Amino acid sequence: MAKSKREAVDKTTEQKIKEAAQQVFTQKGYAATRTRDIAEAAGINLALLNYYFRSKEKLFEIIMMEKLARFFGTVAPLFDDPSTTLDQKISAVAEGYIDMLLQSPDLPLFVLSEIRANPERFLSKIPLAKVLESDFFRQLKTIRPDLHPVHFMMNIVSLSVFPFIMKPVLESAGIVTPKTFETIARERKKLIPQWISAMLKP
Repeated sequence: MAKSKREAVDKTTEQKIKEAAQQVFTQKGYAATRTRDIAEAAGINLALLNYYFRSKEKLFEIIMMEKLARFFGTVAPLFDDPSTTLDQKISAVAEGYIDMLLQSPDLPLFVLSEIRANPERFLSKIPLAKVLESDFFRQLKTIRPDLHPVHFMMNIVSLSVFPFIMKPVLESAGIVTPKTFETIARERKKLIPQWISAMLKP
């Protein structure tokens, strides 16, 4: 087989495995997922999966880092768009976070473990410095020069992410069902911008 054709086959197989893995991780959660489940969903044998990706952990890491990179690649331009208001930026970021986390509920725990284990690698994938120098932060400083803008950034992230960290506890306690949690999460798309706007008032 010619090299270019072989590379195309490899790329197609890798993508098929990643798509299947994302589907199974979303359905079962990381802990309950087996590599055999992913292989079956991808329509390949387990040996082939292990050839492309050494472990479930490695596959999960690749998928999540790609997802984070795509998300920040989308959000970063929003942060630095001088044509949008601060309220519009906050709404777009909150909506983006919630949508991403509904698709990947295991992502917050992955991010926490990645930050703790390898903060340098995490920063190499996420353009955090660009966000901190963006129009978003300049607008925040104009409205509340008495407070460091990182307060508001951390609040947006916390209000979006922490409910997903608590989701297993809330479900185990019978406080929410998967369906009611999704409804609550979607409601937060509108509530988070309102809460942040209230915080911005002197």
